[in-house]
Amino acid sequence: MGQKKKLLNVQDVSEMLGENVDWVYRAAREGIIPSVRLGRKVKFSEEAITEFIRSGGKALPGVWRREA
Repeated sequence: MGQKKKLLNVQDVSEMLGENVDWVYRAAREGIIPSVRLGRKVKFSEEAITEFIRSGGKALPGVWRREA
């Protein structure tokens, strides 16, 4: 059986990125960082967040970003 993929919560991502929780929620809602909604909860793939960091914090291809 394969290894389980870990889903992170908002607090985990906040600590990884060094941003506050409100920023993480907003960035997820605007599609800047990849997220998954499970009912009312927002979760994040550890691999996707790691790739987001590795790419220099740029929105991933195909992800909508609101213009300033």
